Amino acid sequence: MFNYKKIVKRIISEVTQENMLKYGLKYYAFDWDDNLMEMPTLIYLKDEDGDVIGMSTEDFAEYRTLVGQEPFNYKGHMIVGFDKDPYRDFGVSGDRKFLEDIKYAPIASQDVWNDFKEAINYGSVFAIITARGHTPSVLKRAVKYLIENNMHGIEKSQLIKNLKEYRRRAGLKQVENENWLINDYLERCQFSPVSYRAGSAANPEEAKIREIKRFMTNQRRSSKKFQKSYFINHVSSGDDSVGGNLFKFVEPKFGFSDDDERNVHSMKNKLSDKEKENLNIYLTKGGEKNIYENWSSRRLVQNKRK
Repeated sequence: MFNYKKIVKRIISEVTQENMLKYGLKYYAFDWDDNLMEMPTLIYLKDEDGDVIGMSTEDFAEYRTLVGQEPFNYKGHMIVGFDKDPYRDFGVSGDRKFLEDIKYAPIASQDVWNDFKEAINYGSVFAIITARGHTPSVLKRAVKYLIENNMHGIEKSQLIKNLKEYRRRAGLKQVENENWLINDYLERCQFSPVSYRAGSAANPEEAKIREIKRFMTNQRRSSKKFQKSYFINHVSSGDDSVGGNLFKFVEPKFGFSDDDERNVHSMKNKLSDKEKENLNIYLTKGGEKNIYENWSSRRLVQNKRK
């Protein structure tokens, strides 16, 4: 006969451990440009003289609603519209350049990078949701490069340690091959370049909403599976009948960060209250990570938490 009090005591002890939160209850989604890294990639515009003018992604976030709508001055040039194939370095033709640029690009926001670094080091599943249109596998290769080279505080050895611990907690067979573990981990992450093959890099709001919904749905499902497996294997002593009866799903927490206010505003206002219930949306314009509140008042609440 099971000692119910003993089981409950073990539940409280196990679930409140910090690593339980890291493995099964906390998920991150990140924009790439000017949120994680300051990439040198340019959007190509035309001025009134027909000259091609490159604009940074940070500046484009400010001017993108004007391009092609009305002339405006930009660094001494009167911009009248887009150049032919203005996002040529943001799609598959720019895949190779992207993989080179990430080797030298500086961090855009230390707060956001700390979240990214934490996600990777603890083996937490994350999503990259970017307006870029690169081949999705190229984004994955870029992150793998960051891991393999321990870039900016990412620690491959810590990731490997935690991936093995995750497998132990999930009741999975242990694997010693580090390359296999990293590839398996990245396969479980989501890489969403929303203008890949379809969509607009100029107006990515709707596509980003679609992808954050997909990410949250998939991770709720995988989190429930992990939590139940963990509960049965480590709390109810492998007894599925007892574990199944006592198990209670704990809703995971999500965070999404983007430097473009149009993206976070659209997400804030078009997701339902239920969809936003466990989602924190952050605006990271200028490198500062702030919980986004409201477009009309432009009121930002400084994120006092980590």
